[in-house]
Amino acid sequence: MKNSTEMLSLVLGIATVTGFIAKGNELLSHSLTSFAGIATTVLLLAVTLVMIFAVVRHADALAHKLGEPYGTLILTLSVVLLEVAMISSVMLTGSENPVMARDTMFAVVMGVMNGLVGITLLIGGVKYHSQKYNVQGLKAYIAAIIPVVTICLILPSFSSQDEFGGMSGIMVFTLIVTSVLLYGVFLFIQTRSHTDYFISDTTEEEAEHNTHSIPYHSILLVLNLILVIGLAKSLAIPIDTSIATFGAPSALGGLIVALIILSPEGVGAIKAALDNQLQRAMNLFYGSVLATISLTVPAVLLIGLFMGETVILGLGTTEMVLLTATVLVSMVTFSSGRTHPLNGATHLVLFMAYVLLMFD
Repeated sequence: MKNSTEMLSLVLGIATVTGFIAKGNELLSHSLTSFAGIATTVLLLAVTLVMIFAVVRHADALAHKLGEPYGTLILTLSVVLLEVAMISSVMLTGSENPVMARDTMFAVVMGVMNGLVGITLLIGGVKYHSQKYNVQGLKAYIAAIIPVVTICLILPSFSSQDEFGGMSGIMVFTLIVTSVLLYGVFLFIQTRSHTDYFISDTTEEEAEHNTHSIPYHSILLVLNLILVIGLAKSLAIPIDTSIATFGAPSALGGLIVALIILSPEGVGAIKAALDNQLQRAMNLFYGSVLATISLTVPAVLLIGLFMGETVILGLGTTEMVLLTATVLVSMVTFSSGRTHPLNGATHLVLFMAYVLLMFD
């Protein structure tokens, strides 16, 4: 039954990509406010979510087969590839939006470190009162995230080349090298020298979908990723058009992209927390934040260079304050080895402030 469902979703994805390349993109571009345009957009979004969940499902199956920390690493990198595909598609579609990459990355940081982490800690705290995690692992994540977000999202605001936010060549080179280098060192720590920092003490049960082989899940993972990348180009059209039509803040587009990409990962992590696997949930969350900044920044900067488009990464003053508060609260939350519902509530308050101030 599962085999037929997976094949059906794959065929659905192929048919949808083909249909939108042939005619759907034109409909989205000219009839977004019509009934046909709205219905087409809803259909596109639904199929994209099905394919994204398929990607995460196969990545999760590989995660259980390969064990930690390699499992969550595969899942994290799959989600980052989806994000790069979505951001790149929006960058290359419609009107120029130099802050799209910045807004999406900041939305991922706030959405994960405050929204999803807050919900997970609150739900897990209500069910178990207090949950354990590996302090050293979370400290390693936060220690790597602090310099990455500082260099990539804060420093550009103080070293812009001109009033339009364009960065000098040396600044672009610095961002690419430092982010990739730091993430490479972190991967070595995570997979070689200190793997015990990222492993839960609780034994995870073998998932039912792991009856298939590693090559089976690997092939379907790649195929579904390719289809999502194809769908992302079409989905970028209504996102870009809607923001321009309704005069919404550009940051809303970043939040929409982030929510679409993070939806399956969030469901998986919350489920892990409900099974008292908080370490696995935090590995997914903080691993995705670190990989998002470290790998998306070089990708979008290189795309911007090749396409001749300006990429603005520096945050505004309000966003910097929210980012600083997020890092400080995270350091407090994950300093003792145990969590409780109040930790979740504090993160959710910051996420609420981020969403409300977006429209200020």
